[in-house]
Amino acid sequence: GVHVTWDEQPAGLAGIKACGDARPEQTIASVKHNGIALKGPTTTPVGGGHTSANVLLRRNLDHYASIRPVKSVPGVPSRSDDVDLVIFRENTEGLYSGIENEVSKGVVLSIKVVTEAATRRIARAAFEFAKKHGRRKVTVCHKANIMKLGDGFFIEIVKDIAQHYPEIEYDEAIIDALCMRLVRDPTEFD
Repeated sequence: GVHVTWDEQPAGLAGIKACGDARPEQTIASVKHNGIALKGPTTTPVGGGHTSANVLLRRNLDHYASIRPVKSVPGVPSRSDDVDLVIFRENTEGLYSGIENEVSKGVVLSIKVVTEAATRRIARAAFEFAKKHGRRKVTVCHKANIMKLGDGFFIEIVKDIAQHYPEIEYDEAIIDALCMRLVRDPTEFD
């Protein structure tokens, strides 16, 4: 029974068709003015074409945290019936920085960016969420066994933030092992 006045704005392929921009200024202005957006799928070409509208929107609106709840639904059969976890992902850095170039023919370089400021911000968001919602553990996912500087730096900063939340258990997992553990028994995560 709530009356909604829609302010439809283009993004992605629709934005390019409407005004030549995957992330039109009018769309950003609308979201900032209204303070909210309901975004449907945007078309992003795979392996070429325009930059992802999602990445552009995140960057322009500073939507740094992708928060994904994962919860079992009663009556829906699944391998694990007691899953209740929330995944936080930093949305503006890492490989989402979109810094790529062709170094030479047949060689492309993609740069993963990790900054202290963005890492502190996403870590605080995860720990604050855990605290507010009575969660018992935060597991930091990384690839520091291979990306020793970038992901090592990430872990170092998150450990520092974790010290301010002694009531929340801090855990680490290499992404490969974490994926296996999520399939085997997702209930071990919070």
